[in-house]
Amino acid sequence: MTSPAPLLQATDLYRFYHVGDDETRALRGVGLELRAGELTVLLGSSGSGKSTLLTCLAGLDDPDGGQIQIAGTRLSRRSEGVRARLRAEHLGIMLQSGNLIPHLSVLDNVRLTGQLLGRDSEDAARRLLERLGLGERLSAFPSQLSGGETARVALAAALAHGPQILLADEPTAEVDADTEDRVAAVITEYVHAGHCALIATHSARLAGHADRVLKLKDGRWQDE
Repeated sequence: MTSPAPLLQATDLYRFYHVGDDETRALRGVGLELRAGELTVLLGSSGSGKSTLLTCLAGLDDPDGGQIQIAGTRLSRRSEGVRARLRAEHLGIMLQSGNLIPHLSVLDNVRLTGQLLGRDSEDAARRLLERLGLGERLSAFPSQLSGGETARVALAAALAHGPQILLADEPTAEVDADTEDRVAAVITEYVHAGHCALIATHSARLAGHADRVLKLKDGRWQDE
């Protein structure tokens, strides 16, 4: 039986940064596929290329080489308008910063993408925040949140509109073990509903919930 096509496919990605005469090779020939029902965890030390890979896969940065497809449609080297449309239709994105709008409350931040796409459900947003331990923070503003709360609100905002693919960078930063398990339960339930997720983390505890663990080192898969 033929396996279903990947929801996201990246082939031979390269990304270089230049500062003066210095060149940083952030990605060096990285490829991967993400399939429905699969939770993939991305491990690697700081500077290994994890965040660069996520921003390229999200279409927020263009690789210098290689190609990215989302649901069979090319994302890389397209106009920002096309990339924005593909992000909205298919992706939930949580980065380490810049996820939340400062003048919106927690609840309004989580509802925003769904409102723009016509998929808004206030009740669903409230339930998601409650599951993440944030039921008493719905009216708070981003500046009033701790680091761990900010990460969980950003994760809720990435998930609330029901994207096919979750790309998340350190969703369990600055939380205790019980809260980390709560976050992992939300992510695994989302994946088991027929979606896929790629989670960059330093947490071995979160990696223990993964279907697959990939390790980056110096912009390459570590086993290469």
